[in-house]
Amino acid sequence: MEIKVYGNDIEKALKILKRQLQREALFKEVKKRSFYEKPSEKKKRKQIEARKKRIKALRLKPLVSKKPQDKK
Repeated sequence: MEIKVYGNDIEKALKILKRQLQREALFKEVKKRSFYEKPSEKKKRKQIEARKKRIKALRLKPLVSKKPQDKK
């Protein structure tokens, strides 16, 4: 990952770097790996994440599948 600093504006470069790291979920990954996670806890966490994804997909599905009505 590379961030270019223009005009010695380090604060702006740090903000850009932090935003990119958040998009890539790097902070979440570091936090997750900082402590040992038991296999049972890992399984439970993955089930919860999958449930959240399904619920989100169901909420977005009606918005995406709407087709325009043909007028005759």
